[in-house]
Amino acid sequence: MEDVKIILSASWVALMLTYLLGDVLRIYSGDYKEGKIGGIPVTQNLWLGIAVLMVIPVVMFFLSLILNNPVNRWANIIVAIFFFGFNLLGLPGYPSAYDRFLIIVGLGFNFMTVWYAWTWV
Repeated sequence: MEDVKIILSASWVALMLTYLLGDVLRIYSGDYKEGKIGGIPVTQNLWLGIAVLMVIPVVMFFLSLILNNPVNRWANIIVAIFFFGFNLLGLPGYPSAYDRFLIIVGLGFNFMTVWYAWTWV
């Protein structure tokens, strides 16, 4: 039982590190334009929304360790499916090969999170 909690928690860490790697590569490759996302100026409210979205895997890392089953199981399934869909929809918007590769890796982590949570007995 504890092994699944650790695997689920680690999957959220891996997902977050994949997102961070993409951000770092985007900055160093020159694909990042200061104050804009996809050519659109970013407002403080949009930055707040991005911060809320990106803190979810960090919160899931913690919750995966402390929540009891079945709440833990369903929280992981629902949130991982949300991120899978969110990233799948955003995939065509990334022009760089490294971004697409990292999004696909992230989709793999989301799939594995759902699979481990779903098969958790």
